[in-house]
Amino acid sequence: MKRIQSALISVYHKENLEPLIALLDRLNVTIYSTGGTQKHIESLNVDVMSVESVTGYPSILGGRVKTLHPKVFGGILARRDDEGDLSEVAEYEIPVVDLVIVDLYPFEETIANTDDVSQIIEKIDIGGIALIRAAAKNYKETLIISHQGQYMKLLEILLDQNGSTSNEQRKQFALEAFHTSSHYDSAIFNWFDTQVTPAEDEMPKHHLKLSNFNAGRVLRYGENPHQAGVFHGNLDAMFDQLNGKALSYNNLVDIDGAVQLVAEFEDTCFAILKHTNSCGLAVHENLTEAYKMALAGDPVSAFGGILCTNRTIDLQTAEEIHKLFCEVLIAPDYEPAALDLLKGKKNRIILKQKPVELPEKLVKTVLNGILEQDKDSNIQTKDDLVCVTQKAPEAEQIEDLLFANIAAKHLKSNTIVLAKNKQLLGMGCGQTSRIDALKQAIEKANRLGFDLNGAVMASDAFFPFPDCVEEAHKAGIIAVIQPGGSKNDQLSIDYCDANDLTMVTTSKRHFKH
Repeated sequence: MKRIQSALISVYHKENLEPLIALLDRLNVTIYSTGGTQKHIESLNVDVMSVESVTGYPSILGGRVKTLHPKVFGGILARRDDEGDLSEVAEYEIPVVDLVIVDLYPFEETIANTDDVSQIIEKIDIGGIALIRAAAKNYKETLIISHQGQYMKLLEILLDQNGSTSNEQRKQFALEAFHTSSHYDSAIFNWFDTQVTPAEDEMPKHHLKLSNFNAGRVLRYGENPHQAGVFHGNLDAMFDQLNGKALSYNNLVDIDGAVQLVAEFEDTCFAILKHTNSCGLAVHENLTEAYKMALAGDPVSAFGGILCTNRTIDLQTAEEIHKLFCEVLIAPDYEPAALDLLKGKKNRIILKQKPVELPEKLVKTVLNGILEQDKDSNIQTKDDLVCVTQKAPEAEQIEDLLFANIAAKHLKSNTIVLAKNKQLLGMGCGQTSRIDALKQAIEKANRLGFDLNGAVMASDAFFPFPDCVEEAHKAGIIAVIQPGGSKNDQLSIDYCDANDLTMVTTSKRHFKH
């Protein structure tokens, strides 16, 4: 055990520091501090020595340099069992430091609230991050507190152990400190990465910084009860949870799929997902009708599903939703009466989605490494479509084709989507052959009683053979959207021309594995 006799305290946020300062004072710990932190400690009627009185230098460059001095870092890094270190400490009159408490400038909070580059640059902490690394490196002698969340933990240790800490405790705090510094540096790197545009002849930059993520939220379990699960990220930045039980691993995977899908639409949209695939999707100017149309896409699969919309849920829509058992409901807001009704089922998870930008990078673990790629954000418009048949699509068909193409983009490959009037009628997904995906979509649509005459078909990838357009035509499909690019494209095009169908290509494949 090692008793704390001296402490250096330099923090940005002063909240919740008082109990710790009071305890250090009672333990007769010599306290060194800087600037605003020093004034705060003095306001508590606690003796404190300024860092300037130790170094002989004032804070300079508008506060950019306060603690960067050999007498500060020498006191933190000195090895108490090294005769050379102790000799130099004595020669240069360096006070040793047993405890460092640092709270870094709020860089992430700053970039979230302003685009002012000068403000952001000034929130890149230099001295604080150096103090954290130095104290963590010398954990055998120095205890490092690197963020506010550790104040109470330290208070309990010092009270329980009469102002002393063990080597294992200091090592644990050092581990957390290196996580703090790594996360902080990654946030700065990621912001700088958005500020620099590579030259045209340079390869695109792809960066993965796992330290972007905090310690993580332990989940009930992973995909299955025998698997452990943890979420690394900040859900509070994405949602306010208004009702229901804790989110599970599978909930989070499905929620991600739902949010990504609905984000594609500007018009009023409602989506219902099950196991990351949309079993219901519709666009309609009336939210209640959009929900009813989505539900009609597969009312059986919707049971226990994830519901998501891009509009405030009103009472009328809530009354329809309340008839269904669903795991999660996501919306940008809820009318008070609608929310009261929906809360009637205590386990129903109700999320209010905040207006935040979704990540532009996707990561996936494979083998003994990680894959990273850009998000599939190639949203096609009517100007991107190339009509390859003699017959061109009508305006209403174009709207349905674009709708179906978005739906196909968010379903597991191989996938086929059948749609009409901006409503998902049938889909086949996760199939090993495209014709099987089509047959699944047709069978599903027929089973649900949909009339496919006049409907459109979307494929996430090209047709290697004309069998899909032949089968779709027999079912009543009149328009097709696909990426194109097969050496046999002309066979499918010829069939469409011979049977009065229209086909457009996008040149953008949408595989989702």
